[in-house]
Amino acid sequence: MINYEVDRRVLDPLVPSGTQLDLWGGRSFVSVVGFQFADTRVLGCAIPFHCNFEEVNLRFYVKRIVDGEVRRGVVFIKEIVPRRAIAWVANALYNENYVALPMSHEASGDGGRTVSYRWRHRGQWCRLAVTLDGEPLLPGEISEEAFITDHYWGYTSQRDGATLEYQVEHPRWNVWKGTTPELACNVGALYGSSFVRFLDGAPSSCFVAEGSPVVVRRGRLVK
Repeated sequence: MINYEVDRRVLDPLVPSGTQLDLWGGRSFVSVVGFQFADTRVLGCAIPFHCNFEEVNLRFYVKRIVDGEVRRGVVFIKEIVPRRAIAWVANALYNENYVALPMSHEASGDGGRTVSYRWRHRGQWCRLAVTLDGEPLLPGEISEEAFITDHYWGYTSQRDGATLEYQVEHPRWNVWKGTTPELACNVGALYGSSFVRFLDGAPSSCFVAEGSPVVVRRGRLVK
């Protein structure tokens, strides 16, 4: 996870109805996240050749208040996966912005401590990479790492202006501190010109999360 502070005015037009930007210390963030799906199942069923694959996404953070409960969630700006069927299902059912591109990932360097993801976009190979530093620890509850990882809802704007809300269940994750973050891509071509000056600059933080089993609940429409 490589995290960048951005001007909230860039994100305001992307905030789904019924939610508001979730800020950390008055600052708004986007994250470029690379991770692996493993043993993926849809409604309890494994789909052949679609159980294990990479994803790289650009996301930001929102919250929704329901009867006094603060539901902290993520909104995906773009999600990259290696298989067209995955992208088609996500776009058709949830109105997400998935694209299918050739992808790979690896752990390299001393003891495999540099984690990287690659994808091919417009004829060029792009790369997201972070080197692990130290041992994984549970982040403090008010840390930037906790803010980035402790979001347990997803929100997606629908074509009719409604918002799809879905719950994501997983334990809190241990994280490694990260060093030497790398994001090598044509930001404007991939994510839009409004993100160039932020994602081409220095990130606020980077780290690697251990991950865990995750359950994504069925969504429901909210206004």
